[in-house]
Amino acid sequence: MRKLSKRNILWIIPIAILGIFWYFYGPQKDITDNEYITYVKNYSYEENTKTLEDAFASACENPYWVYFETQKGQDVVEFEGDCTINKKVAKVNVQFLVDSEMSNVQSGAMLVDSKMQEETDRDQFLLALVQ
Repeated sequence: MRKLSKRNILWIIPIAILGIFWYFYGPQKDITDNEYITYVKNYSYEENTKTLEDAFASACENPYWVYFETQKGQDVVEFEGDCTINKKVAKVNVQFLVDSEMSNVQSGAMLVDSKMQEETDRDQFLLALVQ
């Protein structure tokens, strides 16, 4: 039987370390079903009875909701879909920040075709959706 040489062991150790890092810190599966997503989908602004899920479903195609937590511990729910903006279909991402008690939802960043939008544009878009 053949012995392992020092050279083989020196190759195995770094590969094992890389494998462990990949397992713990590599790509994660998207979280698409939890209580934060359900809360945001069912959330409606005070003056409107239309939920965010209904608003996005009526105006956008291919809706995709995903939850993640930021490095600072902020709970974020992000909507992704193809929405009509200025009479053109564009890929839209809107983030919603949820407090830990799930008592309030704040609008976060909005991207249209991977370009960051101003807060006023985001607010106008969301207001038009829920009416």
